[in-house]
Amino acid sequence: MRLNLSDTFNKELPSDSNTTNTRRQVSKATHSYVTPKVPSNPKLIHASKAMVEAIGLADDAIDSQDFLDIFSGTIVYPKTKPYAMAYAGHQFGNWAGQLGDGRAINLFEVEHKAKRWAIQLKGSGETPYSRQGDGFAVLRSSIREYLCSEAMYHLGVPTTRALSLMLSGDDVLRDMLYDGNPDYEKGAIVARVAPTFIRFGNFELFASRKDRENLKKLTNYTIKYFYPELGKPSKETYIKFFEEVTNRTLNMIIHWQRVGFVHGVMNTDNMSILGLTIDYGPYGWLEDFDFGWTPNTTDRQNKRYRFGNQPNIGLWNLLQLANALYTLIEEPEPLETILNQYQKDFEQKSLEMMRSKLGLELKEEADGKLVADLQECLLLSETDMTIVFRLLANYKIGKPERGLEIVEDAFYKPEDLKDTIEDQWKVWFQTYDQRLQKEQLSDSERQKKMNTVNPKYVLRNYMAQLAIDKADEGDNSLIDELFQLLKKPYDEQSDHEKWFAKRPEWARHKVGCSMLSCSS
Repeated sequence: MRLNLSDTFNKELPSDSNTTNTRRQVSKATHSYVTPKVPSNPKLIHASKAMVEAIGLADDAIDSQDFLDIFSGTIVYPKTKPYAMAYAGHQFGNWAGQLGDGRAINLFEVEHKAKRWAIQLKGSGETPYSRQGDGFAVLRSSIREYLCSEAMYHLGVPTTRALSLMLSGDDVLRDMLYDGNPDYEKGAIVARVAPTFIRFGNFELFASRKDRENLKKLTNYTIKYFYPELGKPSKETYIKFFEEVTNRTLNMIIHWQRVGFVHGVMNTDNMSILGLTIDYGPYGWLEDFDFGWTPNTTDRQNKRYRFGNQPNIGLWNLLQLANALYTLIEEPEPLETILNQYQKDFEQKSLEMMRSKLGLELKEEADGKLVADLQECLLLSETDMTIVFRLLANYKIGKPERGLEIVEDAFYKPEDLKDTIEDQWKVWFQTYDQRLQKEQLSDSERQKKMNTVNPKYVLRNYMAQLAIDKADEGDNSLIDELFQLLKKPYDEQSDHEKWFAKRPEWARHKVGCSMLSCSS
């Protein structure tokens, strides 16, 4: 198995002189060289053929011993030096100091077809940044990350990718609910892929330590390889760099809101400098449409990372990045201007996104109220977000009296739709019908367009949990079924109609199906 390797990160950025995996504070370095822990009995559960091809390997490489050995951390690929990155961050709004890759180890970088990929193992053992952790990961969280990163890609959401999912053969002790009842679970390793895994927290680390020299090296490196269109490093380039990161971050969050995805842990160390969704922990998709919902048990009380607050948290996190880059720019006004523009752009882009979900091409002044009134209707009763927007595409102009009937299957308790609630929905459909009559699209044309932005299938928590339960018994078939299903989330897929359904009642409060902890 041969890969076209690159080694720019190791060569161009300062490394830690200590080459052990021992936990410690690391200074004056972007990364530390580490060695993955050799798993006792690695077994391949699943691999993405698309990503195998993307990094320059043939399909049959998946079945090779080399593939198993390298992407389980059993052996180190020749002429490479695995490393863990140093970064800091704000966690739940509080400064946490040095964090770093506590359970992730970067194997190497690959170049193929003019694209650049960093490949990283998650769950392959202790690093200098593991703090109190052991550096391992368990099967349940690894399945969720593997499936979700690929599902998000096919939804059109900017994201890191997944290459492979493996059992390590080792048991890992975890307190899943943080309730003082730890238990052993199957260990697993995900090989994940991205152009780079650099985060906001990498910049925060150096700025917090007043290490301007290494902050500049890191920023210049990031611009050189991932934003080369911005030109040579200078104060003006740094400003443009921050503006581009801001725009990409906003774009990512707009996509999250479009499909009803809630990240769950939007700490600054979980924010990609490329505007990619990164670190799939206690995430979830809205089932009941609720601006206040968070999938994270740790966030249950304050709900900092709730669905409706994700755009605001994106802005807050960008402010922390701006504070770090200020060390190089030394002018607050350009950064403030960009952050203020984020707020304006969110309002505009959010409305554009909602227009697309409603099948509207023209721009009318009253569209904002139409959207707000729809959201009020959705909040009146327990309404499944994915299903209601998908069914709404079936609406026929001139028949507002049938509107509620068309979306009825999206309601968890249709019997609650009476009196005031039903009347409010009927008024909204009357307004929606009048608005659609201003458009040029036919019913079928509008339906086709709406079905390209409103997915039919998403990775609901209960679906992932079913796959986890089967895999825990040694049956990986559902992992592959969901993997294939989620490659075409906008298609009808009549053979998989069972997955186009509301969350079953048994999953309402089941562990892993409603809220999840950060335990992995």
